[in-house]
Amino acid sequence: MTTKQRTYKIKSYVNASHAVRWATGSGKKHTHTWEIVCELHTVDAMVAFYDIEKNLHQALDELSGKFLNGLPEFKTVNPTVENVTEYLFTKIDKTLRDNGAQLMRIEVSNSPTRAYCISVTE
Repeated sequence: MTTKQRTYKIKSYVNASHAVRWATGSGKKHTHTWEIVCELHTVDAMVAFYDIEKNLHQALDELSGKFLNGLPEFKTVNPTVENVTEYLFTKIDKTLRDNGAQLMRIEVSNSPTRAYCISVTE
């Protein structure tokens, strides 16, 4: 017998720049249009998208138009796609839980050809 898993998917975009740090120094500062795809599970059958999207965009607005290396969250953490995904997962999951939903999967891409993903498994 199969069990249905129902989720919502919300796709957002943020323009932000970064410079990856290497052992020999930092790379060149460059800008990406970061694509963030969140899959969420709701406690109830329906979700108030307006509230969820408003809170989601508040979290993403902290990165919008910024040089990630200059943010407190990335002063010592290298602002790679992997670390940005970890940061966003923590931030967005808390926001969603405060609004009756749970982040089940996040995909963050700074390139059209690849994304870094974190999934919640039970």
